[in-house]
Amino acid sequence: MSMDFGQIRRSEHLPARIAAQIAGDIQEGRLQPGDKLPTEHFLSKALGVSRSVVREAIAQLRNEGLVETRQGVGAFVTERQARLIRIDDGKLLESEGFRDLFQLRIPLEIEAAGLAALHHTSDDLAKIDASLALMTGSERWTSEGINADLAFHRAVADATGNDYFAMFIGFIAERISLAINAARARAVLEEIVEVTIEEHVAVRDAIAKRDPQASRTAMRNHLLGAASRIELTLEVF
Repeated sequence: MSMDFGQIRRSEHLPARIAAQIAGDIQEGRLQPGDKLPTEHFLSKALGVSRSVVREAIAQLRNEGLVETRQGVGAFVTERQARLIRIDDGKLLESEGFRDLFQLRIPLEIEAAGLAALHHTSDDLAKIDASLALMTGSERWTSEGINADLAFHRAVADATGNDYFAMFIGFIAERISLAINAARARAVLEEIVEVTIEEHVAVRDAIAKRDPQASRTAMRNHLLGAASRIELTLEVF
């Protein structure tokens, strides 16, 4: 195996940067399934960081399914079929990469809204309402409003009763905050927040009425509105 250990740039979040570097070696075949990663001591010396930073990076890779750790032995590259999804967050800073992720969001969340209308429980609706209440309260002007927006979409995904929708949409939601911040930066904050709230209310009301078609339409309108606010051109049919 071959790994290029250069000094990690201090301006970046170190564990994430190290995890991305090792993940690249795995995905490009420089590290093969079954290969053992170098020790924490070796990595910390080679990369010029502390062992705790290396440990956090390995934990991130383990959470993403790229490596498995064996007590007292070390970390090993997993077989491909055992791996979870991984997105290079750096690519989301590029317009094409971010657009592609947002394009994926469209069919997933539209379908999730329809399924949520059919399958939601009273607890699911309470979670949707709780996130909407945060979005419409005084926190709507702050980062807490953005967190509430993301929580709303996760709650809708949970309400489908399908763990895979919750997994994929939750994964995307963690990265889609870039879109919300961009939208707020490009418009008058009061206008953008109020429009966004109206769109979310329409989704919530359609789900509460157990109307799958209206829920899908409301979610479609919201996502296309969100895309237009950050000047994204998507392919929709």
